Amino acid sequence: MDAPLWAWGATLGVILLALALDLFVFHREAREVSLRESAWASLGWVTLGVTFGVVVWVWGGTGAGEEYFAGYLIEKALSVENIFVFALVLGYFAVPPANQHRVLFFGVLGALILRGAFIAGGKALLDNFHWMIYVFGGFLVLTAIRLATQNEISVDPGRNPVLRAVRRLVPMTDRYEGQRFWVRRAGKLLATPMLAVLVAVETTDVVFAVDSIPAIFAVTTSTFIVFTSNAFALLGLRALYFLLAGAMYRLAYLKIGLAAVLALVGVKMLITDFYEVPIAISLGAIAAILAAAVAASLWKARSLEAAGAGHPAPADTASAGEEKDRAQDP
Repeated sequence: MDAPLWAWGATLGVILLALALDLFVFHREAREVSLRESAWASLGWVTLGVTFGVVVWVWGGTGAGEEYFAGYLIEKALSVENIFVFALVLGYFAVPPANQHRVLFFGVLGALILRGAFIAGGKALLDNFHWMIYVFGGFLVLTAIRLATQNEISVDPGRNPVLRAVRRLVPMTDRYEGQRFWVRRAGKLLATPMLAVLVAVETTDVVFAVDSIPAIFAVTTSTFIVFTSNAFALLGLRALYFLLAGAMYRLAYLKIGLAAVLALVGVKMLITDFYEVPIAISLGAIAAILAAAVAASLWKARSLEAAGAGHPAPADTASAGEEKDRAQDP
């Protein structure tokens, strides 16, 4: 599906308008996001993404609609891993709850820009080097194996080379200054720890989301559909974080489900020259795998709670003193 320039312009306009409303209307003041608010916000973002998919379906036909929803489901599912990473990063820097939405907002905005560049690069590689489809497919299968076999995801922002460079090059205050990334002291412009958090969020998101672009190229080669399915899934990432960050223990089997999805789309890319898997089958299989993983996870969590086994502690187990020391030593 090749989209005309006006369609790109209209889509970017909708995305920018939604972001502006979120930042300047609904979250203009720094405050902690409640569970109820995040649930309604998540529903709103999902409604926006699904509505756009319906428009694509009506305008571009059944094939384009199925491709969009397959890409949307893949990115939405993989974003759960990003939520776990965000929770680790925000806990590491002891970001005050009232400031978390602002840093995640700009983190998602940066992710949209970076993924746009990745999509353009991936499309150029596939158009000019057909054999890259096997590289992408093999990478996804290996990623699926890694995801299924690793015990846990560990992130240490202190070892992030980009963050280290920023710390060395940019003068920084020793404490948070509200939601501000920069402050002026004695006529000198200084960064705040919020900037360090933003850099950590951006760079770790790139590392952990590098599998999402090849995965979506497995279901469509349309740059427009790849970008929009990524964008509308990412737009709801902040609300999903506040909704799920404290309940990740309930999704015990989701990692296995994500691994199965990545393996599925990886194999689809590897066999594309021998057999073209219908997009309707891919979409149905992805939805079924994710639904089964979520259902099995919730059943396990309920069984453990009924047996009085409780649940594991949140991912970030650093003491309040350690978190304070980290926040004051960016």
